[in-house]
Formats: sequence, structure tokens, C-alpha cells
Amino acid sequence: MSEMDPGIVLLGVFLILLIARVPIAVSLGIAGMAVVYLSGLGSAMFAPVFFANISKFSLLAIPFFILAGVIMGKAKISDRIIRLISLIVGPIRGGLAVVTVVTALFWGAVSGSGPATVAALGTILIPGMVKEGYGRGFAAALMSVSSGLAIIIPPSIAFIVYGVITGASIGKLFIAGIVPGVVVGVFLMIAAFLISVARDYRGGAFGRLAEVWRAFKEAFWGLIAPLIILGGIYGGVFTPTEAAAVAVVYGLFVGFVIYRTLSPKDLYQLLVDSCVSSAVVMLVVSLAGIFGWAMTTLGVVEKVSQAAISFTSNQYLVLLMINVILLIAGMLLDAISVYYILTPLLMPIMAHFGWDPIWFGVVMCVNLAIGQVTPPVAVNLYVGANIAGISMDEISRSVIPFVVAVMAALLIITYVPALSTWLPGVLMR
Repeated sequence: MSEMDPGIVLLGVFLILLIARVPIAVSLGIAGMAVVYLSGLGSAMFAPVFFANISKFSLLAIPFFILAGVIMGKAKISDRIIRLISLIVGPIRGGLAVVTVVTALFWGAVSGSGPATVAALGTILIPGMVKEGYGRGFAAALMSVSSGLAIIIPPSIAFIVYGVITGASIGKLFIAGIVPGVVVGVFLMIAAFLISVARDYRGGAFGRLAEVWRAFKEAFWGLIAPLIILGGIYGGVFTPTEAAAVAVVYGLFVGFVIYRTLSPKDLYQLLVDSCVSSAVVMLVVSLAGIFGWAMTTLGVVEKVSQAAISFTSNQYLVLLMINVILLIAGMLLDAISVYYILTPLLMPIMAHFGWDPIWFGVVMCVNLAIGQVTPPVAVNLYVGANIAGISMDEISRSVIPFVVAVMAALLIITYVPALSTWLPGVLMR
């Protein structure tokens, strides 16, 4: 190890394990532990670092938000919201496509997970669009990309992880994601509308006033869920972690008492589903944390950051370079792994240029939302293709115009920091 740079060995071991199809979390852990051990630093810190990465109060919000999303999906809250928005939009060209994006925006305020949003909304919206004459690939691609909004619109699991790594305020990150999330949504609506006009895709019929009112009353308890969750955080009533627990209780109340779509026998499966998803996330957090600790301990972070800073003094060019790196990383790794690998490398660069960590967290999050729909690691696409019954090749072709739309939004969010910093400055002075 003395003759070879430990950073190269660290990255090399990680890539070899990935090529050998070892799970990403395990690859990160083994690479980090192996290189630290071979460097002569010993293994005494492995267990403390492993547990230190997950024994943080803020991370407790992740399993609670996952459980809340599972509960609200099973309670069929999304069905009522989709019905209401569909009646309002009516037969406008691309109407159901707009409904898909708006519903995903709203559902992002309930579930902080992209794949979970595809699963919750796609089973209704994808067949609904196909029934109205929309292309199957178009429907699945739009649903998959729109669901990426779930990690931008608060509450967001991605923001929680970023806040834990950098020490940035999770509450401010949540607020900062609102305007950029809407910007991305608007770009997606424009793309969906233009394609729908070109292909003459239309929606259903306008709802009569009585129908709209009835649909509103049925959807009311779902519509106010984000107000309770986010209003409580921004109003100082509870922390993001406490808000996650409140979301679980609220979802159970609506499912059991209001809509009565849940039964006691559903509880076991709800807990199993959320536990499996939470375990996957926390395993990645713990093992990716070892990889990040190894990079810091071996001096990799300092070397990479100094090389990037010396490459150019033009911060706009550096931002473009970082965006390209994040987009490529998002194609190959899951979002949490990217955060733990790249954030320690990027923090010195942030400090050098004096960038706002809240704004930069939003830029990273939008990049990783794109990563959820860019193969080969495109978790949203896999779920969307499975629901639509199409191949990954077909959905990958259909997703291209929507990815271009989100990239255009990303450039605006990157070079206009006020979109991310204005609202936190107003609400959390």
C-alpha cells in the first residue's frame, strides 16, 4: 500500500466489486474496510464508525417517513387526490399527463421516496393514461420521472441524509426544496404538454361542480396531510423527526377511522414492507459511511478537493463539472451512496467558493432525482416498466425528452441560487 496511492486502491477495489455484481452497500463497506486495514490503520474503528453512522436522531425520520408513505398508499389516499385533479383538468390536451405531474408533486409532500411514489401512483395513473389513448411508454416514463420529485419536495429522505452528513439544517433544506421542485414540475408539464399536442393525447371529461365538490370532500383528509406535516415543522411545533412520527399516526387515523380502507390485518404487511425498505436504506448509510470515513482518514478528500480547486478558478465552470460528475454518479449508484461518497469531497470546494450549503444540497438532490431515471441504475424506471408491462429499452427511449426537461430545470436551479435560498430566508430568519 505504501507504493500505491490509497485513494486509487480504494476506488479500484470498489469498482472491481461492483463489476463482480456485489451489492453497492457491501462493495462500499468492503472497499473502505480493506483499504484502511491494508494501510496499517487497524480495524478497531470499524464497529464504532458503523454504528455512529446510523445512531443519529435525525436519521430516525427515515423509517418513519417510509412507513407513513406505505400507510398512505395502502389507505388509497392517492386515489381520491387523482380523481379530484382529473375532474378539474378535464379533456385538455395532455390533461392526464398534467394530472400525473401535479399528483407527483403533491405526493412528494407525503412520501420522500421516488420508487415508492411510482408504486403508489403508477398503478392508477399509468393504466388510466393508457385507457385514454396515451402511449404506454410515454405514461410509464412520465410517471417515473415525475416521481423523482418526491426526493426534492419536502419531506425528503435525500435531504435528511445530506443534512446529517454536512450538518446543514434539515428544516431549511426542506423549505429550500419547494420552489426548485415546482420549477422541475413546470418543466415536466411543458414537455408532457408539447408531446401530448404532437400526438393528440387528451384526458377525460370536465367534472360538474357537484362532482368536483364531492371529490374534494373525499380527498380533503389527504390534501391536508402535507399541511399538517410541513406546517408543524415550519411552525416550530415539532422537528422533522417528530413530524415523521406524526405522519405515521395521521396516516393510520385516516386509514382506519376516516376512509376505513385499512384493517388490523393490514398492519403486519405495512410494517414488513416499511422495515425492509428502511433496512436497505440504513445498511447503505452505515457501510457508505465507512467508505466516506476511509476517504477522509486516508487523505483522499483533501487531495481530490485541492485538485478540483486548482483545475480552474471559475466557479461556474466548477459547478458545471460537478453537475456532470453527479449525473454520471447517479447513473451508476443509488442516491444515498452518492451522498456519502461525493459530499465529503465536495464540502471543501463549497467552503472555498463560499457556496450556500442549503442551495448546494438542492442542486445535488435534483441531480440524483435524474439519476433515478437514467440507466443502468434507474430504480424508478424499473418500477414504472414493471407496472406498465413494457421493457426497459422501451421506457428508456420514452424517458429521454423528460430527462432533457429536468436537466434544463437543473441548469436554472444551479445558476440561480435564489430559487433555493429565498424561501428559507423568508420563513426561517
